[in-house]
Amino acid sequence: MDFKKYIAARLQAGELTKDEICAMLAQPPNSEMGDFAFPCFRLAKTMRKAPALIAEGIAATYPTDHIVTAAEAAGGYVNFRIDRVFWAKQTLSLILTEREKYGSSKEGQGRVVCIDYSSVNIAKPFHIGHLSTTVLGSALYKLHKFLGYTPVGINHLGDYGTQFGKLISAYKRWGSREEIEKGGLRALNALYVRFHEEAEKDPSLNDEARHFFKNIEDKDPESVQLFEWFKQLTLNDVGKIYEQLDVHFDSWAGESFYNDKMQPVIDELREKGLLKESEGAQIVDLSDYDMPPCIILRSDGASLYATRDIAAAIYRKDTYDFYKCLYVVAYQQNLHFKQFFKVLELMGKPWAKDLVHVAYGMVSLEDGSMSTRKGKVVYLEDVIARCIEKALAIISEKNPSLENKEEIAKTVGVGAVIFGALYNNKIKDITFSYDKVLNFEGETSCYVQYTCARANSVLEKGGHAKDTVPEAVLPQEFEVVKKLAEFPNVLQDALEKYEPCFIARYAVDLAQLYNKFYFDCTILGAEGAVRDFRLALTEATLITLKNALALLGIGVPEKM
Repeated sequence: MDFKKYIAARLQAGELTKDEICAMLAQPPNSEMGDFAFPCFRLAKTMRKAPALIAEGIAATYPTDHIVTAAEAAGGYVNFRIDRVFWAKQTLSLILTEREKYGSSKEGQGRVVCIDYSSVNIAKPFHIGHLSTTVLGSALYKLHKFLGYTPVGINHLGDYGTQFGKLISAYKRWGSREEIEKGGLRALNALYVRFHEEAEKDPSLNDEARHFFKNIEDKDPESVQLFEWFKQLTLNDVGKIYEQLDVHFDSWAGESFYNDKMQPVIDELREKGLLKESEGAQIVDLSDYDMPPCIILRSDGASLYATRDIAAAIYRKDTYDFYKCLYVVAYQQNLHFKQFFKVLELMGKPWAKDLVHVAYGMVSLEDGSMSTRKGKVVYLEDVIARCIEKALAIISEKNPSLENKEEIAKTVGVGAVIFGALYNNKIKDITFSYDKVLNFEGETSCYVQYTCARANSVLEKGGHAKDTVPEAVLPQEFEVVKKLAEFPNVLQDALEKYEPCFIARYAVDLAQLYNKFYFDCTILGAEGAVRDFRLALTEATLITLKNALALLGIGVPEKM
């Protein structure tokens, strides 16, 4: 039952509609104050009364019943209490029936949402800087799917530009097929780094690189063959990491895919009088919108990111007819997205309003940031491996006789990497710390996974019970019930604000409340309806925590 709607349907508050009342109802920070609170401050002007007097009037006339048992005025608020037994029955019955579908909905049915994330560069290492876009995009993909949308995961590969000419030049000068096949992306990156070192001494190498890139554009067989080989090596390497992180894509159309789709964009901009010449370059003037010009073609006729992104957006609308198109890209690109979204709007595309830049902060390790050109790069593969290794050491120390320790350590280690990137608001810069993400006592996935293992152990010993509720519900039990009931609303908030961190924090909060209940209330030693209820509460918690972690791409071991 939606208690907010139930309360709102019976509440008279001036000229406010039932929907407005429902939106204003909130849960007080402390259950002792009540379960839902209605603020009366907004009514003071129209009703010409003090908020406290309005609250008293509403509380006195509100029709309580077997569901809403009390309406009490407190200052400028009316606090409502829900019957605890009724709430517990409703919540547990729903969770134990829906199980892995608990929290899902069909609200997005028939709506396609394109999500552009990860977008790795061909022949460049998959480093820790790619972590946020990859796991944030993946979580948004899973969340949209869970709420009934049809997500389209797009890996907009960086497979266009002079860097490929640099790689071909470096490979022909210093590389060998055997070396590259053996070393994969790392060997390619070493060649890329060497090219930049050598080009500093001999700038003519940059001309050679441009020549080889033009060869790719002109479909020179040898250059294209090398480029395709570099591309396949990259996809093989990053594919292993995507598999570990439970990340999937529906489209791998990269920048080069839009090569033949840019001219129609340029023609349309010219036809609509939006294209202007500036110092030899072709631009769209955005000075009326307090933005620098959006450069469409450089003075040498070369296209830029904006040109390809405009072409890509038009292609995606034509192909998928999206409801929204999300771009999960770091906040450093804020201006770029504002510019090309505005250009599409000026082109008369009404769907330009449905393009969303989901900006996020940067990730670095405690010892600083990285540069691919100078070889100062922290491979994501190494970060994951180290987390798995550390997880195995901790698990071996805590539970040396545990079976399948290696597999469990993988689930814990990979989960720690994902959760570490998703726990904070997306816009914040993150300093990744191995000790923090693998703390079994802290606000981490390890803590949530350990709580799941604890709940699983209780159910193994006590059996799976029916959703029986005793005649009274204790405060520790009720706090868990309330938190369980919040899950669908948390998912809705996470979707509307593109913030998977809401799900991560919810999981930690629920785990903390369950652990308090576990230590305060006897479960297996209880009897009758109390025992059944506590087992049902345990099972509902396990189901909900597993659903929350699954949406983040994190698995749950049965034992730890």
